Amino acid sequence: MTRTWSRLRRAVAARGFTPASWIPAASEGRAEEATIREARVIEELSVQGRAVGAAEPWPGPVAFLDGIQQYEVMAYAGASPLVVAEVAAAVMERRDRQLKVASVTRRRLVLARPTVLADLGDSLTEHVAIELPETGPPHPVRDFQLARRAIDLARGRLEVEVGSGFRRESDAWMIVDGSLSESPHWSNDPRMIGVTKSHATLPFGGEALEQYLRLPQGWRSPVFEPAGREVAPVFSWALRLWPWEGKDLLHGLIRVEAAASTATLEHADRMSRWLLAERTPVSTPDPRWDRLLYGIHAVEQYLRASALP
Repeated sequence: MTRTWSRLRRAVAARGFTPASWIPAASEGRAEEATIREARVIEELSVQGRAVGAAEPWPGPVAFLDGIQQYEVMAYAGASPLVVAEVAAAVMERRDRQLKVASVTRRRLVLARPTVLADLGDSLTEHVAIELPETGPPHPVRDFQLARRAIDLARGRLEVEVGSGFRRESDAWMIVDGSLSESPHWSNDPRMIGVTKSHATLPFGGEALEQYLRLPQGWRSPVFEPAGREVAPVFSWALRLWPWEGKDLLHGLIRVEAAASTATLEHADRMSRWLLAERTPVSTPDPRWDRLLYGIHAVEQYLRASALP
């Protein structure tokens, strides 16, 4: 990000802000709090799950949606941090085995307290300015945490914007990297699937959780209704893409979301077989390879290789 912010850096320096060189660890991902939220099982199937069958190629066109975020603390105005970020989202569609970019949008954000943003004036004309709440005196850690949450929200909104724009032009199946509950329209779409790599929020506790986390490769959990999705309810299940034995309980485990419908219950095994066929090859040089789908990985690579100028 260093080369793309030269004009703003000059403005910051001219106002006597204290330069910073802090690039937070793992700044690409979203902040999540680890918790257990008991889900309601809606399928007559043990939490131990069952085998879904051999992988099947996806029938017809399929699109993949993903987004990225990168950010850093550029400077401090007194004790208040000035955070800059880039968010981007894209859809790539596969037809006849060819994966092509269908839609992409990128935005550059500047996040700080209102007084700091006001001081920067027209230096922000090329950026989206996001005001951090002034609920107390400046605190470098608390203000940064507020900025991180705002970046998460901005990325989520951008993904909804790009994905919804694609959906207005195409009825192809679409796989979203993340939750369908980002949009009520998505949660009701019969041809959308959400795939979550993170397991910060788990749907069961106790013995049921142990069974859930020990699903064999090619098996899925029963379909359940995640808690806290009243606005955009979905059905969900866990699917093991790769064997976990000898590695880690979360190795190769993804959580799938689809519309809360009888069709989802009827076709959960079939959709799982499609997803097994989309696994990223073992040779992929990404530490998350065991939970990645090839198309999602391709979108992320494209976005990182084509950042804002």
